[in-house]
Amino acid sequence: MTTHAPPAHALECVALVDDALREFVAAYPMPQNLREAIEYSLLAGGKRLRPVLAILSCEAVGGQRDDAIRSAIAVEFIHAFSLVHDDLPAMDDDDLRRGRPTLHIARGEAMAILAGDMMMGLAFSALAETEFNPATAGQLTSELAHGCNAMIAGQVYDTLAGFPKETGDRERLELIHRNKTGALIRAACRMGAIAGLEQSSPAESERRLRLITTYADSIGLMFQIVDDLLDVEQSAEHLGKGAGKDESAGKLTYPGVLGVDDSRTEIARLRRNALDALAPLGANADHLRDLCEFLAVRTK
Repeated sequence: MTTHAPPAHALECVALVDDALREFVAAYPMPQNLREAIEYSLLAGGKRLRPVLAILSCEAVGGQRDDAIRSAIAVEFIHAFSLVHDDLPAMDDDDLRRGRPTLHIARGEAMAILAGDMMMGLAFSALAETEFNPATAGQLTSELAHGCNAMIAGQVYDTLAGFPKETGDRERLELIHRNKTGALIRAACRMGAIAGLEQSSPAESERRLRLITTYADSIGLMFQIVDDLLDVEQSAEHLGKGAGKDESAGKLTYPGVLGVDDSRTEIARLRRNALDALAPLGANADHLRDLCEFLAVRTK
């Protein structure tokens, strides 16, 4: 199934995640102005790709939605924090996010920094309050920490360089995006799968987690290539954020390095890899398949 609309099951998960995020922030003690700043960014809509992937990955390995909800909101807190900090003047210096002023424009730079910091803490608080056994809880925490740290490393590569010597443009580009974008997508999928596999045998858990990881790595890079194409082909009004800034800032992009046609060829290759990885999981992975098809053709 190829469609330009998000799959219905994914939209159901978005609603579930939005409710869980809203409830968690409302119940957590903090200054009211900080809560309002977090809600401004966190609850402003968005694709919720990472938490949806956590839930669908959990289902794909035989788990239930409820098993993955804390992993889902934890990874979204990290994603939301990263967007707030990426938009800051010292980073990407963006004025628009999801069709309205970015947090530092709306509430001031100091509050944006602190709200981002708080959301990172809330992510790990969400995981700390689960009913998983200690080994599973530790594994989930480790996955999120690794994804968060790699995401930050990717942002450093993207904005401050630091590449290994004699690295070509394509290798640099992949190093940026497997970290900056792909690592948190990988963490989301693996966390959802780990939550759904708690009662499985070690051998079966390892096999299914390996399949989910291959899927995650493929769609993580595919997602970024599509993003790069949209940045050069769509308007800021359509995207709800600044367009064309990466090229004007001299950043490496897939269309810039590979060209548009070869970028589309790479999207097709990664889509096939992702779908092939899901084949052994059978019908349980149908919703992950539908999401992959959507991500390959999305327009925003």
